[in-house]
Amino acid sequence: MFTHDDLAQMQAQSLKMQSWIRQQTFSPELEKRLRRFSSWEVAELILQVNQSTLRGRLAADPSLPQGLVEEDGRQRWYALEEINEIRRKLKVNRKSLMPPRPANKRAFRVAISNFKGGAGKSTVALHFAHAAALDGYRVLCVDFDPQATLSHSMGLSDVTEEFTVWGIMARDLIRETDRMNAAMHGAESGSALPQRKLPEAITGMGLRDLRVTDFIKPTSWPTIDVIPSCANAAFVEFASAQYRHLNPEWSFFAAVSRYLDALPPDAYDLVIFDCPPAIGYQSMNAVFAADMLYIPSGPGYWEYDSTTSFIGQLSEALADLSGFEGVVPAGTLQLPKVFQDVRFLLTRYEPGNELHRAMRSAFQKVWEDRVTENAIEMTRAVEQSGRFLSSIYEIDYREMTRETWRRARTSFDRAYEEFRGHVLTAWDQLEDET
Repeated sequence: MFTHDDLAQMQAQSLKMQSWIRQQTFSPELEKRLRRFSSWEVAELILQVNQSTLRGRLAADPSLPQGLVEEDGRQRWYALEEINEIRRKLKVNRKSLMPPRPANKRAFRVAISNFKGGAGKSTVALHFAHAAALDGYRVLCVDFDPQATLSHSMGLSDVTEEFTVWGIMARDLIRETDRMNAAMHGAESGSALPQRKLPEAITGMGLRDLRVTDFIKPTSWPTIDVIPSCANAAFVEFASAQYRHLNPEWSFFAAVSRYLDALPPDAYDLVIFDCPPAIGYQSMNAVFAADMLYIPSGPGYWEYDSTTSFIGQLSEALADLSGFEGVVPAGTLQLPKVFQDVRFLLTRYEPGNELHRAMRSAFQKVWEDRVTENAIEMTRAVEQSGRFLSSIYEIDYREMTRETWRRARTSFDRAYEEFRGHVLTAWDQLEDET
């Protein structure tokens, strides 16, 4: 016989193991640190300029970052801050090294979402965030998944639920209820209408007065921030149902969108959502806040079947929530929900596997050019990066054969380059910020 006390004991034992794993994975202080990048990586893989040209330009201008020299004096290694300084100050053939960004647009928001666990959502979100940061973009990641894989991979583990998406939603409920009550007092009839009351258990948590920046945590990457998740945030689905009962007019699905709208439009370039493997209160917040849906899927039949179900159930949920049109404050959200783009990305793909090739063909026959050209291949380096809560970009290529590392990186590089192309096309379609 097992009770909740036994489950709590099991969790306590697991938390001790988590602490040990972090000690093996991160620094002794349990802080994840971003490695430096070699001059070869900086030139060919990050800035994409000739290595000799970069060396010559850096030697000619001592004011530019010079990196750290290895003991044997053959290689220089650069921190990301130094790489970004070089990117800002240096032009090659009169061309800027800064990444393209449409003028007068807010940050572009992408939801990495699907039903099935193991489809690679967190892996894709992590790698795209890191690739974008190396590309020169400023990235905000939002972890909607109570499993918190993305948060842990970013080095965040000591997180309380008040500072997760749940806290954002509870804060939004309080503020929206205050707004509605104020509107009721100002009714045209001149008489006060009935007030919505929230219990002290919600209003007494201190969430009402939190600033938008209070939910944002820095990471070991200087240009990546994250709104983390934690295991305790799993109860958000139960809590949100209660919140809707307390205020049925509360447009719960717009909470995160309202939150992100309060950020300065130029604070970030990309916002990447890692969604839970279900359609619920959190995932619908991600969907409604997103400009683009990126849907990862494994290359098997059951993954295809799950992706099909995901699209169908998401369609039904969006149709139902369109009934909030007229309830959501004007100008805060467009109903029905419109995406600038929707793409399907195959993950864990093995080019030599006949079944994988057949399923890829099936995906393409159904969703045609919505399926990305570049799948993410399954390699030993990808498996190793997952085991150590890191992306391939964080792993030093000297820890394995350069060929193995380069193959894995090339797969993610190509997937990211295609992702960036779709983002830039859709980004340009957003309305200008006034």
